Amino acid sequence: MSSPGQVDGFASWVRLAIGTLVSVIGTNGIWAVVIVLPAVQKDFEVDRSLASLPFSMTMIGFGLGNIVVGKIVDRFGLAIPIAISGVIMGLGYFLAASSENIYLLTLVQGIFIGFGASVCFGPFLSNISHYFEKYRGIAVGIAASSNYIAGALWPFFIEPFLTQSSWREAYFWIGMICLFVMTPLSWFLRESPKNKISQPESFQEAMPLTPSDFTPFQIQAMLMLAGVACCVAMSMPQIHLVALCSDLGYGVVVGTEMLSVMLACGILSRLCFGLLADRIGGVQTLMLSSFLQTVSLLLYLPTDGLVSLYLVSAVFGLSQGGIVPCYALVVREYLPAKEAGIRIGAVLMSSTFGMALGGWLAGEIFDWTGSYQVALLNGIGWNILNMILVGLLLIRPLRLKLQDKRLQHA
Repeated sequence: MSSPGQVDGFASWVRLAIGTLVSVIGTNGIWAVVIVLPAVQKDFEVDRSLASLPFSMTMIGFGLGNIVVGKIVDRFGLAIPIAISGVIMGLGYFLAASSENIYLLTLVQGIFIGFGASVCFGPFLSNISHYFEKYRGIAVGIAASSNYIAGALWPFFIEPFLTQSSWREAYFWIGMICLFVMTPLSWFLRESPKNKISQPESFQEAMPLTPSDFTPFQIQAMLMLAGVACCVAMSMPQIHLVALCSDLGYGVVVGTEMLSVMLACGILSRLCFGLLADRIGGVQTLMLSSFLQTVSLLLYLPTDGLVSLYLVSAVFGLSQGGIVPCYALVVREYLPAKEAGIRIGAVLMSSTFGMALGGWLAGEIFDWTGSYQVALLNGIGWNILNMILVGLLLIRPLRLKLQDKRLQHA
């Protein structure tokens, strides 16, 4: 059990604030490559699908890192992995800035930048969830919003380099920030056992609502597949919005600003869905956000005007922000706490693989068809699969509860 005044206390909120700042810096690794995609394509003179490879490899490295580093954080805490991440990412950006071809850039993005950035998301969400009980939903929502804060703020740092010098110079200075800001801040993220909650060890204790419905393996597998599906859907607007605006003649600057609007709305979405999850539960909130993502993807289909694109991008950000953090909440609600790092890491690894797959698929579909319409329809189909899987976690327990009630009244 938690000790009064410690879990959910002042020290937990300070840890959340510092960790969120570090995560805003570290998760730039998955956004910078999106912002510079048109410049990279022009620099290396490659087609859209090949120019999307660095992002895809970044997400693969990010995904693998979530599960590998998640296990390390479960055992040794967050501080040392964060410090090492700052060094790895700094070195990665320096190497990427000097890359001579798209294949070298792709390799560096995956091994150094993607893997290095991973500690700032899944492992961080898992770690911070141990410091909150009553306010876990909003705490995880704030932590998860760091990814979107990074996506909303970093374009304003990178954009001047794209217009005045090059994406390579932007990468150099991002590397310096990772090296000389992230690493020192890691000292403040040392573990504080007295402020951590003591959680149930067994599956039965960890999942009091429906322990007999699914095995831990089945729940884990369903969440991982759902993570892939939802993020294939999510990837098309998030990864290709800048390129879409460029293709429509609005320019990279407008596309970057539109992406920032989307992600700023995503921040608000993650906070609101976090508060909602504290009231109605993670699975219910996950289903709601997934449904709204489907609606917002449908809105993109008839949209190509500048104002309407801004509006739909804002709606998309507001709709889907609850999905990824709710996967972490469902793991904490349904599965043993002592395995939270590796289990949350596995689900988020799957979601990042979905982003990588979706980013590549959207690029390929664009090259085949000359537009993003079919890519959007592809995303909608994948998101329906996500909703079906999440629905199983909702429908089967409800059915079994109804059966129990009938037996009691019989």
